[in-house]
Amino acid sequence: MTTVGDIGNNKNRDSIRKDHLQKHELMLFDRKKMEICGVRDVKSFDESEVILDTDLGQLDIVGEELHISVLDLEKGRVTLDGRIDSVVYLDSIEKVSAQKRGVLGRLFR
Repeated sequence: MTTVGDIGNNKNRDSIRKDHLQKHELMLFDRKKMEICGVRDVKSFDESEVILDTDLGQLDIVGEELHISVLDLEKGRVTLDGRIDSVVYLDSIEKVSAQKRGVLGRLFR
């Protein structure tokens, strides 16, 4: 068991971080490349949209000619290449509509 006094210890602080959340970062390079840390899962992807489950919520990335060049879910890392037009965190209401839009929207394009 970790007590408040133990949190000051670097070793315990690191284990607490690993148990709960990974470090979450987004790095965008000239709208052509994006590196993301703290990714739990890839929900869906195609050349125009990538939906990721991250430690801080569902992340929707829209663009053109999107490709996943690095996928390491053990370390929580994803790298995307292509033209990135938007990056949006979806809340719970938007998650449901995005899932419906994903299936139905792709059928009726």
